[in-house]
Amino acid sequence: MVIISDYLHEKTLSSSYLYRGRIVNIRQDRVEQSDKKVAFREIVEHPGAVAVLALDREESVILVKQHRQPAGEILFEIPAGKLEPNEEPLECARREMLEETGLEGAKWQQLFSFYPSPGFCDEVIHLFQVENLKEAVSPTSDPDERINIARFSLKETWSMIAGGRIKDGKTIIALQHALLQKGKLLIN
Repeated sequence: MVIISDYLHEKTLSSSYLYRGRIVNIRQDRVEQSDKKVAFREIVEHPGAVAVLALDREESVILVKQHRQPAGEILFEIPAGKLEPNEEPLECARREMLEETGLEGAKWQQLFSFYPSPGFCDEVIHLFQVENLKEAVSPTSDPDERINIARFSLKETWSMIAGGRIKDGKTIIALQHALLQKGKLLIN
């Protein structure tokens, strides 16, 4: 396979902000493509986020259940949250885990980072796995968040994904990773 990277490159000619918000900014870039054609790209700027795959001693997964206004649904998700300015991803992961679940973990591992929607957003999610969980405090989610905590076996989560009960992308990625690592996901 031949990859012609110069053909794919775009040069940013100018940028203008359409919206600046508390969580995201929206900008429009005017770009020049390799063939000198000019195009426009709408980009959502996001500070980045963390997501935490939390496994207890029985290999059950800790999920949070909350209403997500953009989806118009109540979703099951792994604990996650937005990076604060100058906050390191591991520090954010520990904070979000404690706030959303009241749990701390002794064994942390950064798995990988990914772009959930690179076609329009620059957000990067840093995925962590935590084990050796213990209760630390009562969950203290943000004042405008309503969260319930649930535990499911890895086997149950696969059925939940297949049955459409888990729809959140970062959660599906994390659970599939765990299932592959634990040898519980069979690939046909």
